[in-house]
Amino acid sequence: MTDFILSDLETIVASRAAASPDESWTAKLISQGQEKASKKLGEEAVETVIAAMKNDRGELVSESADLLFHLLVVLKIADIPLDDVMAELAKRTGQSGIDEKASRANG
Repeated sequence: MTDFILSDLETIVASRAAASPDESWTAKLISQGQEKASKKLGEEAVETVIAAMKNDRGELVSESADLLFHLLVVLKIADIPLDDVMAELAKRTGQSGIDEKASRANG
């Protein structure tokens, strides 16, 4: 088990966002804007699904890491802190998934 948590990755993304796009993939991706970063997030999501469908554990772990990284880049560009997403998840833990989905459909 590792002590590395998502907020650590968020901090790394923020730090690398301040670097030169010539020196950092993160900075380059951010400099290309939300549309490019969102497309990359979508690509990683598809690759994660494919790895899951193949039951390839190693590939699923790797693609999941890519997916989380690119999600945090998209959140960074949108100026949405990870804490906001975690707070939303925390709100949802008090009810069943079925009830939560029903409340979104009616809201």
